Amino acid sequence: MIASQEHIFRAEDESQPLTRNLLRGLPELREILLLVEHLKEFPELGRVETLARLRHDEETFPLLAISFGPADPTTPVLALFGGVHGLERIGTRVVIAYLRTILELARWDEVTREMLRKTRLLMVPLVNPVGMYLKRRSNGAFVDLMRNAPVQAEGLSPWHLFAGQRLSPSLPWYQGAADEPMQTEAQALCDFVRREIFPARIALSVDVHSGYGRVDRLWFPYARTREPFPNLPEAVALKHLLDRTHPNHIYCMEPQSRQYLAHGDLWDYLYDCYRVEQPAGRFIPFTLELGSWAWIRKNWSQMFSILGVFNPRMPHRVRRTLRRHLFLFDLLYRAVRSPEPWTGLDDGERHRLTQQGLDYWYV
Repeated sequence: MIASQEHIFRAEDESQPLTRNLLRGLPELREILLLVEHLKEFPELGRVETLARLRHDEETFPLLAISFGPADPTTPVLALFGGVHGLERIGTRVVIAYLRTILELARWDEVTREMLRKTRLLMVPLVNPVGMYLKRRSNGAFVDLMRNAPVQAEGLSPWHLFAGQRLSPSLPWYQGAADEPMQTEAQALCDFVRREIFPARIALSVDVHSGYGRVDRLWFPYARTREPFPNLPEAVALKHLLDRTHPNHIYCMEPQSRQYLAHGDLWDYLYDCYRVEQPAGRFIPFTLELGSWAWIRKNWSQMFSILGVFNPRMPHRVRRTLRRHLFLFDLLYRAVRSPEPWTGLDDGERHRLTQQGLDYWYV
């Protein structure tokens, strides 16, 4: 039985209670806290951690991470992230939908319980709670968290607007000042990934966004360069797994650079750092970019609302979005549990798959 809403007003630190105004303005956080209370009733299933406490005006926002499976960080892992951009509420809701499904399955399904004994599942559903509360893409300091890593795109001016700019926090896609450390949210995410993913030899992650294109895109690195990334054959092998297992899926899988380049991409930065620490490991960070233009095309009045540009509005479209990606997360979770088809590639297979990827994506 999920705890009552009154119960969730008691924060982990009683000196920093969550106010009613905060929870009314941020229903996604309220839902996460309700599920966290549910998880506390079954401590053998998972753990909850506060990665940071973010202050804005008089409010304190927890940045929460939920972990399932063994505590050993070398265990194969799938990690899901959402809410990096505060306007893209649907990304957080998609991760919450899978969290709710896993919580229920773990209560009664022996197959799920067995998987959780052999693999880990990590979720950070709301990386930017302040931005979501304020209904802005950036965080409370007007910094775009997905432009905030110390990475510069090749061949682009440092003042390129859409790709990330340092001209002014009053303009969108602000990277933050060059001489300042990463924002608290971005640093907390990076520290969490370093601690929980970098020790693993097998790892996949999905960061759920919305707002680009008419189809749902499954992007892999790089965003900083149009050159192929080192794990291209593994990405092609995973695409074949997806195509064969779910031949009617709706995803356009491609390198992000095929659409645009960007400065400061967190996942480019973390992927390259992982390669230094785990040169023999296999870690592919995906970005699931939900095609919000399709929602606007079907309901053009949404384009006059800042949230409508990034999120479905009609209830049936919301429900469809929340259920349509669960099979993808399940497939990727199974892929870290059974990695041989996409990691056990000999030299000949790697060469063949690399050539397929080059011919398909980089011509």
